[in-house]
Amino acid sequence: MDKIRHIAVAGNIGAGKTTLTNSLSKYYGWHPHYENASQNPYLSDFYNDMKRWAFNLQIYFLNTRYRQIVEIQQGDQIVIQDRTIYEDAHIFAPNLHEMGLMAKRDYDNYTSLFETMTSHISPPDLLIYIRAGIPTLVTHIQDRGRKYEGNMSLDYLKKLNKRYEEWISTYNKGPLLIINADELNFKNNPEHLGDVIDKVNGELHGLF
Repeated sequence: MDKIRHIAVAGNIGAGKTTLTNSLSKYYGWHPHYENASQNPYLSDFYNDMKRWAFNLQIYFLNTRYRQIVEIQQGDQIVIQDRTIYEDAHIFAPNLHEMGLMAKRDYDNYTSLFETMTSHISPPDLLIYIRAGIPTLVTHIQDRGRKYEGNMSLDYLKKLNKRYEEWISTYNKGPLLIINADELNFKNNPEHLGDVIDKVNGELHGLF
């Protein structure tokens, strides 16, 4: 395991990233880096007025995740990260731009900054992508009951899911493991979590 430093978990809103990050961090003894929604100063405002706050939110995410990766690469622990810097740039920012919620000059500025930042960091040693259909995402979102997510439309989730699938189909920065959340209830079913751990073990053994 001494070659491994950075495991990342990717997936749409409500896919189960935090749940899986928490479970794997406990099982392997990895240090978790979570996406802390309660400390995000823009998230609630964004869901109430996406066009006004889209650029601010994406810059906040970009900065936060870049700092996380720098800390991971300078540290001596194995870290599992809840959501990646690549999702912000390949899914959320272009989706906001396409929807007319982020102006072209802001999007171009954001993209340039992302390219500069990522030229100075390494990709994850293993990327775990949680694939989930819209019914699964909606169920998870409703179950956790975050007030600011109540304004989210099905169309928004569908657009994000389409971009996730397009991104993951061309991901070539390192090892990739796809977990199907429609078939594996790793939150409530210990056997399903065991299946996920078996899959992760299979990927990790190829890294050392």
